[in-house]
Amino acid sequence: MQEALEKKANLILSYHPPIFHPLKRITWKTWKERLVIRALENRVGIYSPHTAYDAIPNGVNDWLATGLGACTSVPLKPATASTYPVGGPFRVEFSVSSAESLEMVLSQVHRMSEVSLIATQPARIEGEEQTRVSLNCSQLALLQVVALLSQKSLLYQITEIVSLQKPLLADTGMGRLCTLHEPASVSLLIERLKSHLKLSHIRLALGAGKSLESSVKAVALCAGSGASILQDTESDLYVTGEMSHHEVLNAVSRGISVILCEHSNTERGFLLKLQQMLAVHFMNKINIIISERDRDPLQVA
Repeated sequence: MQEALEKKANLILSYHPPIFHPLKRITWKTWKERLVIRALENRVGIYSPHTAYDAIPNGVNDWLATGLGACTSVPLKPATASTYPVGGPFRVEFSVSSAESLEMVLSQVHRMSEVSLIATQPARIEGEEQTRVSLNCSQLALLQVVALLSQKSLLYQITEIVSLQKPLLADTGMGRLCTLHEPASVSLLIERLKSHLKLSHIRLALGAGKSLESSVKAVALCAGSGASILQDTESDLYVTGEMSHHEVLNAVSRGISVILCEHSNTERGFLLKLQQMLAVHFMNKINIIISERDRDPLQVA
């Protein structure tokens, strides 16, 4: 904050949110409250993208993956769209044999709220010409549709209800599973990551039965604190900022080696790439400064 004030910044883009847990009041009691007060007093905005930048294509995790060398990566936890593409999470399909029944059903369905994408098409079922009806609806509307169709037991017996999923977002999600184009030893990957992150030291736990010269083909990584994302993933190596003692032991017992680089060290280097991306986006009309004082609070003494 002091650096931002000295450089007369109007906005702080803070990768990590200064307010991690909700504040019920703003006083001078804690350092985070004092930071908020100084921002308000000096009319400095604060924006924290945090996990959004972790998940997006060409974001923090993709940047971290480039430190491994040539590889192909996919999200460990794929992200989905915020809404369903049409109408709701359920699709109901049924067939009607008579025009009278079709008119009756459609007239009542059209009066229901939260029902959409009603489509009909000819169908031949067991040698009989029928009309196939398909609609999307919410869970509340599904109960109404089921109640309507249940009034005609024969109609309800041939009803299909499908639970829909929100569509996946391409190349978007938490963590990355990286497949190296050429296998590399643990020791070589350590040197690559230290160079990429500009670190003199990292922390290493070798998997059971593994050595520094063990070959690595698959790497699961997650910037920051990645244990919850990495757990249960089958790979030769985990790369993240921090894991608990027991989380490391669990990985090692499965023959998976672990590299820990400290939380923000796995993220900070992305800021240079972000600066370049924003400069292009804003056509160099905004002066974007990378902090010179920002560093991980944990240092090797």
